[in-house]
Amino acid sequence: MTPVLFLIRTAKGPMKFMNVINRTSIVSLALLAASASGSVAAADLSGIPSGTYVSDPTHAYVNFKYNHLGFSNPTLSFDEFSVSMDLDNADPTKSSISVSIDPASIISGSEIWKEHLTGDKWFDVANHPEITFQSTAIEANGDGYKVMGDLTIKGVSKQIAMDVAINGAGPHPRSGDPILGIEASGQVLRSDFGMGGAAPAVSDEVSLGLTVEMGKAK
Repeated sequence: MTPVLFLIRTAKGPMKFMNVINRTSIVSLALLAASASGSVAAADLSGIPSGTYVSDPTHAYVNFKYNHLGFSNPTLSFDEFSVSMDLDNADPTKSSISVSIDPASIISGSEIWKEHLTGDKWFDVANHPEITFQSTAIEANGDGYKVMGDLTIKGVSKQIAMDVAINGAGPHPRSGDPILGIEASGQVLRSDFGMGGAAPAVSDEVSLGLTVEMGKAK
C-alpha cells in the first residue's frame, strides 16, 4: 500500500491522545480539502516550549474522501477522536504523534449509511472500537517533515506516511497559552484493511485529511 506521511511544517503541529473531540456538526465534512502542500512556509517552533500537546475539541477535524462510481466524491468525518504530539521544539524529528478515533462516531450524512459503515462488512465497530495511528519515524523534508507510522483499522496495522504542515506555532492571541496548528494529508488503500468491497467501482484509494489546533497539556 502507499505509505502515508505526516509532514510537519514549522507553523502548527500533531501529538499523544487524550482530549476526546465530541462534535455533531456536519460542517466538519467540508474540511477534508485541507491538505499539506509545499506552499506553506516553515515556521519557527522556538516560540513554544517542548512537551505534550493535545487537540482542542473545538478546532479539530479528521476526514476521509473516496470516489463513488465516478459520479461523486463523498467526504465523511469522525466526531470523536483525539490527537497528541510529544514535541521536541529544538529537533522536531525527535517528536512523536499519535491519533485515536472512535469509528462509531462516523458522520456519514445518513443514518442508513452510518449503520452500514459501522457494521461487520466495514468498520465492524462492535469488535474493533478504535482506529489508531502511532508515528514511528519523522524525517525533515524540504520545509516540512515526513512522518511515518502504524495505522491500525479492524485489527490490521499498516505502515503509512502523511504530509503534515505546521500552519502556526506560538502563544494563543487570547489566552497566551502555547498553541500548535497543523494540516495533514495522505492516502491509503481500504482493501489493505479488509474493507475492499465494491472496488474498483468505488475507489480503493481513500484520501485522508486532518486539521487540528493543539494546546500544551497542563
